[in-house]
Amino acid sequence: MSDKLKILVVGKGAREHALAWKVSQSSLVDDIFVAPGNGGTAEIAKNIDISETDISRLLDFVLKEKIDVTIVGPESSLEVGIVNLFRSRNLKIFGPTKEAALIETSKDFAKKLMVDNDIPTADYKTFDSYADAKEHIRLIKFPCVIKADGLASGKGVVIANTYDEANRFLYEQMIEEKFGSAGKKVIIEEFLIGEEVSVFTFVDGKNISNVIAACDYKKLLEGDLGPNTGGMGAYSPPTYWNHDLSENIKNKIIYPTINALSNLGTPYSGILYSGLILTENGPKVLEFNCRFGDPEAQTILPLLKTDLADLILKISDNKLNDINVQWADKNSVSIVLASGGYPEKYVTGYTIDGIEEISDSVLIFHAGTDIIPSSKLLVTNGGRVLTLTSLGNNLNDARNKVYLNLSNNILFENMFYRKDIAI
Repeated sequence: MSDKLKILVVGKGAREHALAWKVSQSSLVDDIFVAPGNGGTAEIAKNIDISETDISRLLDFVLKEKIDVTIVGPESSLEVGIVNLFRSRNLKIFGPTKEAALIETSKDFAKKLMVDNDIPTADYKTFDSYADAKEHIRLIKFPCVIKADGLASGKGVVIANTYDEANRFLYEQMIEEKFGSAGKKVIIEEFLIGEEVSVFTFVDGKNISNVIAACDYKKLLEGDLGPNTGGMGAYSPPTYWNHDLSENIKNKIIYPTINALSNLGTPYSGILYSGLILTENGPKVLEFNCRFGDPEAQTILPLLKTDLADLILKISDNKLNDINVQWADKNSVSIVLASGGYPEKYVTGYTIDGIEEISDSVLIFHAGTDIIPSSKLLVTNGGRVLTLTSLGNNLNDARNKVYLNLSNNILFENMFYRKDIAI
């Protein structure tokens, strides 16, 4: 390994822009590449035109360029086994193996793991037959929660309030295959009541870091109405977060999960994202994700005081306990700017103007953006286009900085964002 690190970040969203931005602050890092990247990553790194799931070409690139560490952003790369492939060549890579990543890529696997290890979660049943699932919903109380077993970009879940709503979702998933093979098997589980929270911890296979919590907004519209999205905003930390709650979650959920995966012969390494609900009977797991969330990454990474590159090196050497993971005593708020029509049909290619008018106190992370080579114009190229993040001494301070900048700047045609984040 050279004196200075060459880093590859895999992915193209705002999460990956935030990861590249964070490692760019490290004194250990020299060159950063992002594959495939976006208009924002092009400003701080070199974009490489390789898909995040084309892992054979990514491997060739890493070997050719002598990349020291690869950081995986999206779950799609993990699902196809990028970590397994890279580790077979003794390459350093941040993220869990394909087998450990099943805690996200298969809801059925995750639920069985939790039940077998007394990790608190909602009661559930799994179905791979539409007829059987349809019969089951005739017998249960509503509302209920139905989830596609596989990956569906955060949109493969519905809270069904009636039989008709549940049946329509089942038909879309299992018969029409709206999300392809992801919905051929479904989980039907009880509806839990409580405050939802996302909890993140670094893991090296055995050891875990102290945790940080965030709250995200998955619904498209104010008041948590409308369809599910990949996420429209987030803030950290929650106002109710405290040491006792953190320790309870670590001891009853995170450690048992890490130990269970290790006992299966699939030790977990990377960042573990636990999607929880705080019920009257204590915290319960709604879902696990095997990577940083988006927009939560854009919310919590600006709070990370520890050198991310150094932290990832320690994790790859199974020495997480040798580094003290520290988070700033600040509040962070992120707001996603989306294309009108998202998460369904939307138009791209609109010019993005006015970014230079945004205050320096607001961080801008790109997602669905691109640069037109001939004109060098920055244009929209996706559903979620930008994430704006600000830190403050309190939640109101951080939130007001972002919204004040948005109120005076229309960045692209048909821009849409929620106006109730962190309120």
